[in-house]
Amino acid sequence: QVQLVESGGGLGQAGGSLRLSCAASGSILSIGDMGWYRQAPGKQRDLVATITSDGTPHYTDAVKGRFTISRDNAKNTVILQMNSLKPEDTAVYYCNADLTAYRDIDAVSHFNRSQYWGQGTQVTVSS
Repeated sequence: QVQLVESGGGLGQAGGSLRLSCAASGSILSIGDMGWYRQAPGKQRDLVATITSDGTPHYTDAVKGRFTISRDNAKNTVILQMNSLKPEDTAVYYCNADLTAYRDIDAVSHFNRSQYWGQGTQVTVSS
């Protein structure tokens, strides 16, 4: 069984920094893109940043120059370093991974590629 477990977040101040971490664990064959999304109260879940398996990042305009996404493929982790925080960064942040899992049934390996999500972690930025 595969799961994504997030850590970090909490309460930050405007202009300050927070760091989010997400680790994937379980029967993992491979991981493609990983990323972070966020959902503010009453709003849809939006992309924050993604990173390819070879380390190419992509950011939404709202966080460019302030947030940095990175990953450690050996540890199946993705990090979001958030600097110069703004009150509008307040949201629940979700980790996402394009992941291929496997199951061995009667000595036969079965593979399934799907999008996996973490449980979400709250980030609150005070002004």
